Amino acid sequence: MQTDNAAASGKGMLHYFKWAFIVTLIGLALGAGLGWQMTGTLGGMLSVFFICAVLAVLEISLSFDNAIVNANKLKTMSPVWQHRFLTWGIVIAVFGMRVIFPLLIVVIAAGIGPWQALVLAASKPADYAAIMRDAHLPIAAFGGSFLMMVGLSFFFDHEKDVHWVQWIEATMQRYSGIRGIEVAVVLVTVLIFSRFLRPEDSQVFFRAAIWGLLTFLLVEVVGGLLDHSQQMLSGAAKGGLGAFLYLEVLDASFSFDGVIGAFALSQNLFVIAIGLGIGAMYVRSMTIMLVEQGTLTQYRYLEHGAFYAIIALSIIMFLQSLFHIPEVVTGLGGAALIGVSLWSSIRWNRRVGDSADSAG
Repeated sequence: MQTDNAAASGKGMLHYFKWAFIVTLIGLALGAGLGWQMTGTLGGMLSVFFICAVLAVLEISLSFDNAIVNANKLKTMSPVWQHRFLTWGIVIAVFGMRVIFPLLIVVIAAGIGPWQALVLAASKPADYAAIMRDAHLPIAAFGGSFLMMVGLSFFFDHEKDVHWVQWIEATMQRYSGIRGIEVAVVLVTVLIFSRFLRPEDSQVFFRAAIWGLLTFLLVEVVGGLLDHSQQMLSGAAKGGLGAFLYLEVLDASFSFDGVIGAFALSQNLFVIAIGLGIGAMYVRSMTIMLVEQGTLTQYRYLEHGAFYAIIALSIIMFLQSLFHIPEVVTGLGGAALIGVSLWSSIRWNRRVGDSADSAG
């Protein structure tokens, strides 16, 4: 393990982001070509090129905490399943969430077939975008409740022994032995937000939020059963198919906000897929770097910042059922929490280093 860490530490930034840079060049070239095909003008080509670049930055800013959480889960998985997630998982993330997921929303909301939805996206992007925006309420409720469960499960953990914001986290750990406390917190939050909605919207919001909560619980149960079966059959390390499934659903929940928000910049499904796909590759590269460099071990509060950002994102998704919150606020808010946690980690490392030097 020490040899692996030493080899990883010798790898430069370019090594980890090589494929992300390649996908960026290909994606931006495709975006420019699509812009030329759509408009036939240099201005139109540059406009689509710029939109793809902005969407990539949007995806990176919204999903940086996703990379940290992915790395946290990946370090518990066997090398085989780590490789599968970082190869097949990214294919599912890019094509499943950025292309198939928006199509499925239109299929369900409009009651049409998948092919008709694809034709609608290509021929009538404005109508397609309108259907996506109309589906924002249940998506926000589903994603908000799922992500809130993810964040709370990290803090309501009786085995957690490192606290960043001491008075909050120590209190949450103290009550972690109460069965179902995370579920209760999410349900109370959902009930509070549903009271501010119109009766017909409140029912849709509450139903979708319950499905988000149930999805988290089902993924936990199914994941545990799958991993237990794998261990019984092959003696595999903890964190196989079940952890893979958990990470895919988690990525989907993180992607909701970015996919819906992308329609504010472009109504073209293919432009959105290119831009968000580029961003997803950078998230993958960051995840690999965090795992191989052992960054989560080096910076003890970085995970805390990511999970605080997840809880903040879940609340923002709930708030978006009441009014629009710009995606830049969501992205900068999460980045700020992670940045502060990184700064706190560096300060702690220096303090411990100074204490060790004094003792020496």
